[in-house]
Amino acid sequence: MNIRTHSTMALAWLALATASAPALADGMPGSRGARQPAAQPVVTASRKSNDSGVTLQYQFSGNPQVGKPTAITLQFDGVTSPDGATVRLSPDAGLTLSGSNTLTLSPGARTSATVTVVSDREGIAYLNVFIAQGNARSAVSIPVQTGSDAPSMKPAGEVKAVPGGEKIISLPAQ
Repeated sequence: MNIRTHSTMALAWLALATASAPALADGMPGSRGARQPAAQPVVTASRKSNDSGVTLQYQFSGNPQVGKPTAITLQFDGVTSPDGATVRLSPDAGLTLSGSNTLTLSPGARTSATVTVVSDREGIAYLNVFIAQGNARSAVSIPVQTGSDAPSMKPAGEVKAVPGGEKIISLPAQ
């Protein structure tokens, strides 16, 4: 064996040890077979150039299910007004919000809040987040998809080719 092989093997052992360390970080092995709800990725809401200036990130604690509470963690950043900012939450029909529907954001601080929503049917509903800072306003709609992962569309018609080769969609008259 040469030095390069020893270095490669040491690096492989180090990678293996590092990968397994979080599993035992608290000294307790993870229980096998226990299913924890999968946390969704953190999403940064899109912003417009003339919005309130407050950045919103959100994360679902798991996949929303009909009649079961789903926690959504909201994180606000970028409050620069000395008076702070205010947030008002408004769920769409079919979505129930538990707890307060208003928040106050302090200037210069990152604020996190967890809200709970319950959907009463399958499909998509929105948790609308209205942010006000000074005279500027933002409106963000957080999609809460309950049931199947993607909304399905009914076929819109039949695709046909016209004599010139162009494709068109033929729809029935109503």
